[in-house]
Amino acid sequence: MRKIIVSIFLVFNLLSSTAMSETAADWFHKADALSDGKKYTDPTKAIEYLNNGIKLQPDSVDAYNNRGLAYGKLGQYQRAIEDFNKAIRLKPDYPDAYCNRGFSYVKLKQNQRAIKDFNKAIHLKPDYANAYSNRGTVYLMQDNKELGCPDAQKACDLGNCKLLEMAKSKGLCRLLRFVL
Repeated sequence: MRKIIVSIFLVFNLLSSTAMSETAADWFHKADALSDGKKYTDPTKAIEYLNNGIKLQPDSVDAYNNRGLAYGKLGQYQRAIEDFNKAIRLKPDYPDAYCNRGFSYVKLKQNQRAIKDFNKAIHLKPDYANAYSNRGTVYLMQDNKELGCPDAQKACDLGNCKLLEMAKSKGLCRLLRFVL
């Protein structure tokens, strides 16, 4: 009986020491490994890894931003916004956090807040194609072609043409420029 208790104790110590020897960077890398480059394939596991990393490094802007993305993938937009808020408090000039928070606001149908965040992201990073595309999407959802179509065109000029192609196919935007 004593051997069993000692064995269980040793296994427990080994497992806990392995987990405790992980650095914040190790946890963040584990979370990154669950991403296909655009979204998390296992957002619940990514959140677990990011939580562990944040405990060790609570000032990691990217960790809060990434955990917000994982919450968003799960449809937990309010929790995502809380993490984007933390990232913005830590780094007020972080355009990705504004753009991601804006996307979460869109999902919560808070379009004016979303537009404000997309504006801020574009102000901080004038060549931010996704921010133009997201803002253009909101404008087009509001049936505002005068603002939505130029944003779709600008996003396309910067390399993201999905919105413009969709808007043209639905007759929302016509060809705005001629390429010579």
